[in-house]
Amino acid sequence: MPTTPDQKLWARTRQAVHAEVARTAMSLFLERGFEATTIDDIAAAAGISRRSFFRYFGTKEDIVLGDLAARGELIRKELEARPATEDAWTALLNALRHTPRPGQDDATTLQISKMLYGTPSLRARSLEKHLQWQALLTPEIRRRLGVAPDDEHDLRADAIVACVLTCLDVAGEAWTRSDGSQSLEDLVLTAVAAVRGSAADA
Repeated sequence: MPTTPDQKLWARTRQAVHAEVARTAMSLFLERGFEATTIDDIAAAAGISRRSFFRYFGTKEDIVLGDLAARGELIRKELEARPATEDAWTALLNALRHTPRPGQDDATTLQISKMLYGTPSLRARSLEKHLQWQALLTPEIRRRLGVAPDDEHDLRADAIVACVLTCLDVAGEAWTRSDGSQSLEDLVLTAVAAVRGSAADA
């Protein structure tokens, strides 16, 4: 059934309000701290009711991490587009490297990263989102390895995706500790090389 002009207008309005509430909340988080900012604070600053807030976000954590789900889809598409000549590890790393990042300056990214790694509830939600990424990315890695989709005993694809995502998380934490002075990409590659080297030595 075709979308009507009124439905399109409503969707654009909803997206605009969603983005405005997110911007307002992030500003408060960076100014006051994530845990010190309440949902009521966000609603008041955004000029909406508490009830309206929950029409756009399920939790405060979703404001910070909500776009991770969408980013996972972008990474999946990039992974599927990688050349067939790339092995599973290389294709996955290149997909992560070439997927566009949020349009934030380095200083803001570092602030958000410090908030993420310093807040247990955000950390837990971040790991939960990475599990969603794993579900999205594993089928393509299985295909590249020649593993049948219904083969429950071949764990190589699951292990590779889990390792790379863990390396990404470890590298992100190290990048944050260094105040962004190190290259995040180099840290990810170093972490992955350590895992692969350990596996080869075993």
